[in-house]
Amino acid sequence: MEYGLIGARVGHSWSARIHPMLADYPYELLALPTEAEARAFLEKRAFKAINVTIPYKQLVIPYCDEVDPLAAEIGAVNTIVNRGGKLCGYNTDYNGFDYLARAHGVDPAGKTVLILGTGGTRRTVAAWCRAHGAREVLVAGRSGGAGGVLTYAQAMERGDANIIVNASPAGMYPENGSCLLDPARFGELEAVLDVVYNPLTPELPQRARAVGVPAWGGLEMLVAQAVHAVQHFTGRAFDADAKTAAIHKDIKREVCNVSLIGMPGSGKSTIAAALAEALGKKLVDLDAVIEQRAGMPIPDIFARQGEAAFRRREAAALADISKEPGQVIACGGGIVKTPGNNRRLRQNGPVLWVQRPVAHLATSGRPLSRGRSALRQMERDRYPLYDAIADATIGNTGTLDEALRQAMAAFEQSLDA
Repeated sequence: MEYGLIGARVGHSWSARIHPMLADYPYELLALPTEAEARAFLEKRAFKAINVTIPYKQLVIPYCDEVDPLAAEIGAVNTIVNRGGKLCGYNTDYNGFDYLARAHGVDPAGKTVLILGTGGTRRTVAAWCRAHGAREVLVAGRSGGAGGVLTYAQAMERGDANIIVNASPAGMYPENGSCLLDPARFGELEAVLDVVYNPLTPELPQRARAVGVPAWGGLEMLVAQAVHAVQHFTGRAFDADAKTAAIHKDIKREVCNVSLIGMPGSGKSTIAAALAEALGKKLVDLDAVIEQRAGMPIPDIFARQGEAAFRRREAAALADISKEPGQVIACGGGIVKTPGNNRRLRQNGPVLWVQRPVAHLATSGRPLSRGRSALRQMERDRYPLYDAIADATIGNTGTLDEALRQAMAAFEQSLDA
């Protein structure tokens, strides 16, 4: 490997998508599950430049012949360049986190910041917070311990953080949905930043948004650190902020999902198919996935096992499908009835609500569509659930082309959110 990323787990990484947008070298992902493998790789020095991820950002330091002063102060290296056999270490995570915070106006000056996690990224975030005037920097880990590290339970008991930063892998693919604490326990919380970028909006930011706290995932941080790493890799300088903004939007356009919700028979599947083709994304019909897994049609699941069993199957299928990127997902009409499905749908992209008058809804083959009056009651019951989760609405009262144009416009608008 000449250029690439090393870490214990790298299958979740999108770095191999980003680097080709900035330079023309081949960029590989190399999993080194054990410390022994990581050390053997570093001892050989058979690379031109690498990025380093969890858990090796501290382990690599002794192998560097030179360490940039900022990286040395932080005590973590995530970028190494081999210059004629001499390994030079840098910390571009600092640049990445700085961009993420600036992009969303998160300013720690005079505030209490709580950092979750005790690894190398925690050191980077703590250094940034101190440099930007934080009043107090708290760190929480699973076990607490030396240096004043709190447990997560202790951090929630204090409940006085103004800013929370998740610098741990909690909630990262494939453990989507994991969350270390409850942001609702922090009465003075102003913002949440999460360095996890896969999924796009991890569980902690989703829970923070649910209680009215602005929150963001770490994709912008990933892109910005890569932009700065490429400058070290190649020796070329460019406008890092402008590059980061442009590539972030391109990567988000590529990897994010679009989920379509709405009443049974509203045209979700037809619009989803057209949207998937237009965006070059994979089409997933969630009902078809459920039928394949169950080995029977949905009406038979309802008839033999009941609605509750179907909803369990639906939630399980969604939990798996929604983790994966680059899809258009057509959902069943009752997807919003199960608690937790809203966060599963929103973790990787926008949710579009397809609206169609009850009088025009298709009913054939739909186990819960028993006449117009039942559909009208269903619409009244589900309206607040659809409204709570939807990022945009798509009116399906005209042609397919008209509905597709609305969906495309809503998708593009979501990229700036």
